[in-house]
Amino acid sequence: QVQLVESGGGSVQAGGSLRLSCERSRVINDLCYMAWFRQAPGKEREGVAAIGASSGRTYYSDSVKDRFTISRDNVKGTWYLQMNSLKPEDTAMYYCAAQSRPYFACGNWYDRDRINNWGQGTQVTVSL
Repeated sequence: QVQLVESGGGSVQAGGSLRLSCERSRVINDLCYMAWFRQAPGKEREGVAAIGASSGRTYYSDSVKDRFTISRDNVKGTWYLQMNSLKPEDTAMYYCAAQSRPYFACGNWYDRDRINNWGQGTQVTVSL
C-alpha cells in the first residue's frame, strides 16, 4: 500500500505564505493526478489543485487560482503546494492525494471518489 506523507502546514497571518509537501513511499503505477484537497470543519472535502502525471498540466479550483501553485519533483516523487496571499477562508486540513487508473480511464481531478491514496493531512490555519 502506498503511503503519502504531508508536511509544511502551520499557522500564518492573512496575506502570508506556506508551502506544503507530499512524499510518496513508493512509485504509484498508472498514476493520473497528484493532487491536494482540503476540508474545513463542517464542510465537504474539496479539490484544491492537481497536476497531471503524464501531461504536467495543472488544475486549480476557482477559490485558489492565481494564489496557489502546484508543482512536482519527478526524481523525488514529491509534489508541492505553494500557497500565497492566504486568507482566513483557506483554513482547513489539507490532504495530498493520488488518483490512479488500474482498470479505468482517469476521472476528473477533483473527484474525491476516484482518489486511491490519501495522506494523513496537515493543518493550515490563517488568522486575521
